[in-house]
Amino acid sequence: MNLADLNKVALAMVTPGKGILAADESSGTIKKRFDAIKVESTEENRRDYREMLFRSTEAMSKYVSGVILYDETIWQTARDGTPLIKLIEQSGAIPGIKVDEGTQALPQCPGELVTVGLDKLAERLKKYYERGARFAKWRAVIDIGSGIPTMTAISVNAHALARYAALCQAAQIVPIVEPEVLMDGDHDIDRCYDVTQSVLNKTFQELRLQRVELEGMVLKPNMAISGKKCAKQASVDEVAEKTVRMLKACVPAAVPGIAFLSGGQSDEEATAHLNAMNRIGGLPWKLTFSYGRALQAAPQKAWSGKAENIAAGQRAFTHRAKMNALASKGEWETGLEKKVA
Repeated sequence: MNLADLNKVALAMVTPGKGILAADESSGTIKKRFDAIKVESTEENRRDYREMLFRSTEAMSKYVSGVILYDETIWQTARDGTPLIKLIEQSGAIPGIKVDEGTQALPQCPGELVTVGLDKLAERLKKYYERGARFAKWRAVIDIGSGIPTMTAISVNAHALARYAALCQAAQIVPIVEPEVLMDGDHDIDRCYDVTQSVLNKTFQELRLQRVELEGMVLKPNMAISGKKCAKQASVDEVAEKTVRMLKACVPAAVPGIAFLSGGQSDEEATAHLNAMNRIGGLPWKLTFSYGRALQAAPQKAWSGKAENIAAGQRAFTHRAKMNALASKGEWETGLEKKVA
């Protein structure tokens, strides 16, 4: 393992003014997104949609540092025969790959899940590296509810995240470590804060035990935020203040950067929260975005599966990427949302 090279890639992934496009939706997830815009989820349509994003020259070259791909996508070629991964490289962005294989029910823990995919991961990582991937992603899912999460679920998922991260670094691939505490419940921001703090502390304990080099990874956490069904939604400033406080308490300064997931926030909420955190300033790590739906909902709607809408889809993608790029420097403001490129 060459730590200097891993650190260089990790720093490039969190370049100020750029963020990571999470285009790694599973087949089931992208089908739901396509159903919403009345587009059939065929391999060709999925390819065409992602090609549209990767050929968005302004967005990809100016505002995107890396792209997380799904296994199907990393092997696909564009309509003209160019490998999609080459389109990403040509834009100056770094290709990455989602390597977990989804979740299964956690035995003896009703309502809780464990992420799977460690079997044969070393062999898969080797193939992905040869294809051009320089970072990877593994998502652990922690739900908040009555009596959950249990320490069992937190421990098992943190252990798997650390095992994955160690295997990535051995393969000269930067791991994105993603422990996601879901925002689906009726819990308030303080409950989210407490649970996320426990999850992050356990995750970093496991990372240290498994000798993961913190300088060669990127953290992808949720923000401290109210559950969607909570009657009292925390303000933008409260989310920013509590998230920064939580991260300072849990995340070592050796980590090059933190790329937040959007986790079901609206487009503008995800942007506003990131912006407010960067305005607080004085942070030991870079704070940026690794958004999926919050970057793609607008371009999906604008495109709607029609070739004649490709330019409109690319404009919508460029706008959202630019808004979040500004937020990653604390330079976004609401008025800019009306100035669609």
